[in-house]
Amino acid sequence: MPGSASEASPAGGSDFLRAVRYIGAKVTEALARIDPPNVSRVVQAIQRAPQVFVYGAGRSGIIARAFAMRLVQVGVTAFVIGESVTPIVRKGDLVVIFSNRGESQSSLQTANIVRREGAELVVITSRGTSKLSHAANHLLLLAFSEDADRPVLAPLGTLFESGSLRLSDGIIAELMQARGENEESLRQRHAIMV
Repeated sequence: MPGSASEASPAGGSDFLRAVRYIGAKVTEALARIDPPNVSRVVQAIQRAPQVFVYGAGRSGIIARAFAMRLVQVGVTAFVIGESVTPIVRKGDLVVIFSNRGESQSSLQTANIVRREGAELVVITSRGTSKLSHAANHLLLLAFSEDADRPVLAPLGTLFESGSLRLSDGIIAELMQARGENEESLRQRHAIMV
């Protein structure tokens, strides 16, 4: 029977438990390498910007959308690039791009527009040598080492996406403190979902 206890990994537990532990440990290690002053500079850039835009392709885009939702709830004017109601990026605005490898064409095109318009760019990526990283005003690097377990327990961009969610939630916590926000004030801006 699929999913039965008899199919558990011979390494002493299910692959589910191994994956959860592996992902948690790797993400925690990567986040510990991020310099808190860099995060504080990003929070200050968010505070300065009249509008904040977020972008990511694929699953990175899902994390970017979650970040935009929290930004709105904390009282920041925020938009997701690519939505039909998103306004034009202007000088003084801030754009945050989530991109695992920092090489996707859509992310690079977005960065080029940001630079052309004179907006500020935050890049969250796993590759500090990527083209996108070199375009950033602020770089938050989530670097993960390769090992034999990664393709089985955390395929493709799993580590980056999990790390990006925790990183962006940490940015929100610092932003809440800086703006004097709390859970109740966020709840008052929480959209009613149907």
